[in-house]
Amino acid sequence: MASNASLLAVIMACTLLGGHTCHGARHLADTTPAAAPPAAAAVPGLPALPTMPTLPPMPAVPTVPAVTVPAMPPVPTVIVPQMPAIPSMPKLTLPPMPSIPTVNVPGLPAVPTMPTLPPMPAVPTVPAVTVPAMPMVPTVTVPQVTLPLPPMPAVPLVPKVTMPPMPTIVVPKVTVTMAPMPAIVVPKVTLPPMPFVPNVNVPMPFLAPPPSV
Repeated sequence: MASNASLLAVIMACTLLGGHTCHGARHLADTTPAAAPPAAAAVPGLPALPTMPTLPPMPAVPTVPAVTVPAMPPVPTVIVPQMPAIPSMPKLTLPPMPSIPTVNVPGLPAVPTMPTLPPMPAVPTVPAVTVPAMPMVPTVTVPQVTLPLPPMPAVPLVPKVTMPPMPTIVVPKVTVTMAPMPAIVVPKVTLPPMPFVPNVNVPMPFLAPPPSV
């Protein structure tokens, strides 16, 4: 590589000096033997791949012991005594209701005509609103845990209880005599005539249009 650089420097110097010196330099360059190319550098080899370590075997999954649930004890039978008969209530006789007198009510006057209302203004249209999509809710996986349950405690037996008989209830018979109803007299009332209501044209106020959105 150094010989090539020196040769290039000599050629450039000959070019600057003149034609006769360039001819001699060219003759010198043609007769000078070329330098041998440098030896190629040795490429190192790739390192050997390391061996992977041997993984230990997976431990065995423990078996869950079977849980035996004890049988439920029998439910004791309870004897409920019969209810006594309900005594009958005495029959009461009510006096007749007095007649209601008729009352003459005058007729109602004619309803005045209502004024004509102006038409309602047009309702402005509401612009459509685009609602963004709801974000995705991540899925949470809850691991299932199985715990051994303790045995159920024994339920004590309920002793059998005999209820005493219900006593007989005697309701005394009571006779109630109602006093006669007094006569109701409604006085005749004359109502005054209704006053005349004139037709009044009430102008409706002008409704302003709603503000623009």
